[in-house]
Amino acid sequence: MKNTIATIKTQKINGEKISMLTAYDYSTAKLMDESGINTILVGDSLGMTMLGYEDTLSVTMEDMISHTAAVARGAKNAFVIADMPFMSYQTSVYDAVVNAGRLMKEGRANAVKLEGGASVCPQIKAITEASVPVVAHLGMTPQSVNVFGGFKVQGKDEAAALKLISDALEIEKAGACMVVLECVPAKLAEYISGILKIPTIGIGAGAGCDGQVLVYQDMLGMFPDFTPKFAKKFADVGAEMKNAFARYIEEVQSGAFPDRDHSFKNDDDTDYNKLAEKLKP
Repeated sequence: MKNTIATIKTQKINGEKISMLTAYDYSTAKLMDESGINTILVGDSLGMTMLGYEDTLSVTMEDMISHTAAVARGAKNAFVIADMPFMSYQTSVYDAVVNAGRLMKEGRANAVKLEGGASVCPQIKAITEASVPVVAHLGMTPQSVNVFGGFKVQGKDEAAALKLISDALEIEKAGACMVVLECVPAKLAEYISGILKIPTIGIGAGAGCDGQVLVYQDMLGMFPDFTPKFAKKFADVGAEMKNAFARYIEEVQSGAFPDRDHSFKNDDDTDYNKLAEKLKP
């Protein structure tokens, strides 16, 4: 069954946890979709995991549109959310609506996600009024890494916690259909989840959120550059891939691959020396 905003909200009402993973390409999205994932986030984390940047700030609209379209082609039932990249919505409400529309129209997303609280509520309201569902993102917002001075837990003291609570209420009022809470103390995230009518998706925010999201390379051991504390490894696919690559290299060098089972043969026993004589003048 196709996952929609309505089915995801029903999951929150019924106390059913919402599953979300990142994906950036057709084949991965297809595997996730066939596994029954509720939602797929095409995160601007692709800047680090797929493109090799140090952070997410260099990701462009063209990057996001291309990867979102690929994921959308593979996800038949999952609800696809596309990140709005850095400076695609902060500059003006007009830019925000135009770029959100591009992710829906060209990227075939089901919703867009942007970072920030009260400061981006005008964008959330305008995008929503343009019939584009908006997912908000509070807590550790990676596009603000330079402001935070690194990837740090947010909302640890009373003033910061109150700001997060206020921002959560504001983004819901502005029309957000869902909110990601990243690197937030578990007790605070659970409280916010309880006061909001919209679903909360946690990443490093404890089990009290309505759902969870992880970067798929983190949960499969495929991104050794940096492993967040909250990222549980569900399989060591990265090690398996390296082993497979090493076996392939060894068999190519030894001549073991390709063998007869992985080669094609003629329909007859052609003598190519005689055949080549026909080329002589």
